Amino acid sequence: MIDRNTSVTEDELHVYVDGELPADRREAVERWLSTHPDDAARVAAWRAQAEAIRARYGAVINEPVPDRLTLRRITRSRRSWATVAAAAAVVAFVAGGVAGWMARGASAAAPNRVDVFTSEALDAHKLYIGEVRHPIEVKAEEAHLLPWLSRRVGTTLRAPDLGVFDLKLLGGRLLPGIGGPAALFMYEGANGERLTIYCSRLDAARTAFRYDANDAFGAVHWIEGGYGWVISGPKNKDKLKSIASTTYDQLENRPPAPTRSGAAGQLISRRGS
Repeated sequence: MIDRNTSVTEDELHVYVDGELPADRREAVERWLSTHPDDAARVAAWRAQAEAIRARYGAVINEPVPDRLTLRRITRSRRSWATVAAAAAVVAFVAGGVAGWMARGASAAAPNRVDVFTSEALDAHKLYIGEVRHPIEVKAEEAHLLPWLSRRVGTTLRAPDLGVFDLKLLGGRLLPGIGGPAALFMYEGANGERLTIYCSRLDAARTAFRYDANDAFGAVHWIEGGYGWVISGPKNKDKLKSIASTTYDQLENRPPAPTRSGAAGQLISRRGS
């Protein structure tokens, strides 16, 4: 029987990323990652790098070895064994060179922290919007939602009023992020459409709005004051940018009109104030 409370090893983290960890131990690893942000960041970086390598070299890996380079063709040749040995040495040299260039290319293609951050936010969005009974940990009307997430993330958090988009705050949850704990706020429209706002500490330079899309989903992200923010929803660039702009206005100086009460009528401060 596996002790679910034991520390998680680096080997287990690698097996977890490869999707080969037994189910009973996988739960223990996921609990470990939720309370160990450094390990969670490593896992996220490994996953992102693996995806980059697959995207760049997946097709090459599956290509057959050219017939002229197979051992069968080489050994059937009438050339001397010295020639065969020389040919084998050349093949080994070329293979080594290709491997080196592949490693160099993989390193160049590896996403930076901002890419990983945005990818994490989109992954969290896709995972939790599909939940029917447990899309959030704490409901919007519960008083401890914002103080709890603020304390864990390290800055004062409030939830923006997105009523102009017919979006109502459902609540939020705590997640591991590459720079530390992350807060995820979820909103829902009258038609069941869901949108999330993801926030976590991120050691990166300030950026303006940037739009990314993945499958049927899109995201607008920005960084300011050592914190990153991602608004994720259905892939609609204009609408997401409009929501981001409205949120940004509330984050700066202009809180929404007091037409709603509770947590949904408050605003998020990117600057911890």
